[in-house]
Amino acid sequence: MRTAVLKSSKAEQAADIDRYDWGEIGTNLNAFGAAVLPNVLTPPECEEIAGLYAQEKYFRSHIHMARHGFGRGEYRYFKYPLPPRIAALRTALYPHVAPIANAWNERMKLDTRYPQRHADYLKLCHDAGQMRPTPLLLQYDPGDFNCLHQDLYGELAFPLQVTVLLSKPDGDFTGGEFVLTEQRPRMQSRVEVVPLNQGDAVLFAVHNRPVQGSKDAYRVNMRHGVSRIRSGRRHTLGIIFHDAK
Repeated sequence: MRTAVLKSSKAEQAADIDRYDWGEIGTNLNAFGAAVLPNVLTPPECEEIAGLYAQEKYFRSHIHMARHGFGRGEYRYFKYPLPPRIAALRTALYPHVAPIANAWNERMKLDTRYPQRHADYLKLCHDAGQMRPTPLLLQYDPGDFNCLHQDLYGELAFPLQVTVLLSKPDGDFTGGEFVLTEQRPRMQSRVEVVPLNQGDAVLFAVHNRPVQGSKDAYRVNMRHGVSRIRSGRRHTLGIIFHDAK
């Protein structure tokens, strides 16, 4: 039987990601800093990936958030080689998000441009000493939460990332909403709460994004987090496109 984690066709995964309306996704990203991709993973795939959390062999490190002041809960970073299903998803998403990232940098008058293939971008990361993989699994229990933060792991940081909800809202857990904040110059911060169903992904800004002003675009500072878990257990898969030092 084909499993979601240990076997995956890159061609099948690319076709699955190609089916989304990337023009609409880009429009939502430009308007709100986030866009939802429904049903990126099936419920059985979500359950299988969440089940990896207890298996040490897949991970390079284990972080307890409270020890570092990050919130409450825990997460584990995958090690290379990534489980094929996760590696294929990361590879398939990247060619669609790289043009958006390049357009954002152009609007923000930043010189950095991203190659079309993820392998080429990872080579840039590795050449800069950022060798450690960043995809991760997060686990939250009642009372856990994730403080507002940015996932920057070195000099090179891709401006977009993805989180996939692996658990079923109002079934496996309650609470635990995905939250974005946007800090605007000389204005109060704006909050965006993104509802997700099991298997949905949210694509969102990591650090800065452009917002159109009266004349030119200006940068706003973005942070993301997770509100308090009321009951149950919540698992999520984080897909970050840059590697870490």
